[in-house]
Amino acid sequence: MSVYVFTGPTISASEATCELDAIYLPPVAEGDVYRVAVRRPKAIGIIDGYFQSVPPVRHKEILWAMSEGIHVFGSASMGALRAAELAAFGMEGVGSIYRWYREGVLEDDDEVAIAHGPPETGCQPVSEAMVNIRQTLLKAQHSKIISSRVREALEDIAKKLFYPNRTYQVLFRYARDSGIDQTELHRLQRWLPKHRVNQKQADAVAMLRTMRRRLTHGLKRKTVNYFFERTAIWESARTRAGRTHRNDGSQYPEPGELKANDRSDNGLEI
Repeated sequence: MSVYVFTGPTISASEATCELDAIYLPPVAEGDVYRVAVRRPKAIGIIDGYFQSVPPVRHKEILWAMSEGIHVFGSASMGALRAAELAAFGMEGVGSIYRWYREGVLEDDDEVAIAHGPPETGCQPVSEAMVNIRQTLLKAQHSKIISSRVREALEDIAKKLFYPNRTYQVLFRYARDSGIDQTELHRLQRWLPKHRVNQKQADAVAMLRTMRRRLTHGLKRKTVNYFFERTAIWESARTRAGRTHRNDGSQYPEPGELKANDRSDNGLEI
């Protein structure tokens, strides 16, 4: 039984393996779901994905994978976005971020977008997701570290930052220059290292545990309520993504061949 999961800066493959035995791949990009789906896994999980340095994963390839009987789960980042967009078609979203997008609480892609290092360094994040900042500041307010007024002011500053530049260090620098109460800022800075919230990682873990539970109980072939239209655009995209599907499987790409352009450079990811 094969299971593939696309991850990176949100949760490392070594951390994720503790939750689910699967084949872990770098953040997903255009064509990757198709290249995995032709191997007919039981399930595919999407956590992280590229969106600017290379073309993002297509909705159509996820729809095709599900129409072929493969369960596709999403959470935390690109997975949460695609799951919210494709929930009506059967993609299975997990976690708070997915729910917030589905319910319209969150709308902007930049809420989960970050900058990170290359795969060979473990896709280490170099910025902070807005959704994590929001949850951290809300926790600080509930813990009486900051007031609601200061929380709202800090959220406003963070939201106005270009997402690759969002870090707590930059946030505090702008906050000090904006006239926010210094006592509260100092209290927040002391509290932050041990109490910051990583909502994206929490949601990723929730998805992996959901997948493990579903697989343990027996995951039947996915059924969908739509007809997958094999348009000329789809056939062109499929051809670009990889080798043509053959019933004997002899032309399926190996997992090591999975790639969507050169990803050795630093990435921008959701």
